[in-house]
Amino acid sequence: MASDQPRAPTADAAPSPAFCWPVRVYYEDTDAGGVVYHARYLYFMERARTEWLRCLGFEQDALRTEHGVLFAVRRMSLDFLRPARFNDQLAIGAALTGHGRASIDFAQQVRRRTDGILCCRATVNVACLEATSLRPARIPPPILEAVAATSPAEPAETAHGS
Repeated sequence: MASDQPRAPTADAAPSPAFCWPVRVYYEDTDAGGVVYHARYLYFMERARTEWLRCLGFEQDALRTEHGVLFAVRRMSLDFLRPARFNDQLAIGAALTGHGRASIDFAQQVRRRTDGILCCRATVNVACLEATSLRPARIPPPILEAVAATSPAEPAETAHGS
């Protein structure tokens, strides 16, 4: 259906998402006013990043067993722009915006699929950690290469100390 497709980004958009994950809003996602509870956006964005890795062939449990690493959110900043409501169909986008040796920066956005309205946007810094010590670890090259290859433009290595 044409109405299920996200519309072209508007001027308030972040970089075009390299990956988009569909989500429908359930009652459990809403507050007493029937709008998406603010913390649920974090779940939606986490799922989109996880599904992006899965689509690239990297399962979370295999990251730990095969590469000896895991990823943890280090920093996140969100802007809540418009409400999403019960039964809305959302598109959760993610784009790589930069990386260091042990961290990745993402821009994420939540749009209503019916009208393309931007509901929430975020910047996310995810740290790569050694699975047993939880100390910073170098991002395995195959993972970084796969994520970068699906991003619209080659992101620069960022100078955030990792």
